[in-house]
Amino acid sequence: MTTPSPLPPITDEQETHEENSGEYRPGQKQWRFGILSISLLSIGLLLLVSGSALALLLAERSRVLDSPLNIGEQSIPLLVQPGMTLRSITEELSQQGLLTHPKYLVWEALWQGNANRIKAGEYELQPGLTPLQFLDKLVQGKVLQRTLTIIEGWNFTELMNAVRSNHYLAQTLEKNLTQDAIMARLGYPGQHPEGRFYPDTYHFPRGTTDVAFLQRAYSTMEQILADEWKQRDEGLPYETPLEAVILASIVEKETGKPEERKRIVGVFVRRLKRKIALQSDPTVIYGMGTSFTGNIRRSDLTTPTPYNTYIKRGLPPTPIAMPGKAAIHAALHPAPGKELYFVAKGDGSHQFSATLREHKRAVARYQLRKRRKKKENK
Repeated sequence: MTTPSPLPPITDEQETHEENSGEYRPGQKQWRFGILSISLLSIGLLLLVSGSALALLLAERSRVLDSPLNIGEQSIPLLVQPGMTLRSITEELSQQGLLTHPKYLVWEALWQGNANRIKAGEYELQPGLTPLQFLDKLVQGKVLQRTLTIIEGWNFTELMNAVRSNHYLAQTLEKNLTQDAIMARLGYPGQHPEGRFYPDTYHFPRGTTDVAFLQRAYSTMEQILADEWKQRDEGLPYETPLEAVILASIVEKETGKPEERKRIVGVFVRRLKRKIALQSDPTVIYGMGTSFTGNIRRSDLTTPTPYNTYIKRGLPPTPIAMPGKAAIHAALHPAPGKELYFVAKGDGSHQFSATLREHKRAVARYQLRKRRKKKENK
């Protein structure tokens, strides 16, 4: 067997070469671990700082968006014009001192995907409203509703005066239009406008046109009348729903006492059936037009007009006012009885009589007394 030769000793040159080679050394491991630790620590600190900043940002966002706008004690109207962006709206609110940090609301809308879904219109900013609630209003289009009330007993001229003086309706009907032209613009050519529009309080957003408003009131009257006509009493002296509206309009002007409506209708229905003239003062007044100065003279009762029911039998050609539902209902459900006359007592109520003799006594009692009081007050 051959004995192996002893290894030669390692020289200084070999040690230096081995130190510079890529072989593992215990000191090198500690150095790399230190670098890794420092890196991880830096990343951790960065995440901690970023997380704290994010938490502060979210807290600020919640504070701004969940806190009420600086509205005060009175509601404020806000008009959002077509084409306005959410950014321009929030900037306007910020300039008015109503909203702090408007960017938060814009960011919230972008995150929700609602930034481009806002709707134009007039909005009401109520006390206690938060920016998030305001954003919901804009997206849902919960615009402020304005109102206009058509009063029972108004005529068409009074109705148009109210419509034209309403600042929230868009005025499209020229002031010089005739009644026939207005009805044609509404889509009802050839119809007389009197009594065609239902008295009620209507809610509408700013910018609704006068035409749309009137069409709505017209359609409401048509529906109310159709429903009431279906349930009318038998044996009435009307052939059409319009004739019922004509009588209802007279009753609307004759009395303000709800309990008298059906009784007055009963008087008129019996007179119609017996071919007796209605002799209604409100029809005479309507026929006089602008010449009526507040008092009916004896000569007015004998002056021929299409609406003078003292000298013309039957119903006048059109309604004389806008009757309410109660008057329409009464016209279709007259009270039974024998009365053919009634006279105003002077307190808003009437005295009813079955015979002409009783009626003359009532006239002497209430009308002559009224004249004496007028003379005494002069």
